[in-house]
Amino acid sequence: MPEYEFVDVYVPRGVSRKEAARLLTDHSEYGHWELDRLTLRRDGSRKVRLRRRIIRQLRATW
Repeated sequence: MPEYEFVDVYVPRGVSRKEAARLLTDHSEYGHWELDRLTLRRDGSRKVRLRRRIIRQLRATW
């Protein structure tokens, strides 16, 4: 079963949809994050949870 690490990103209500999309695209391209959950709050702000897979390397025993 894969393991993931998570990060929460808060996008204030004054940020346009286009700017928020650019911000999340930058996170996904350069940090290898993917969208896990997006919550649109009543005041117009967004809470975004991003995740990325943790890749563990096995030690070679010689």
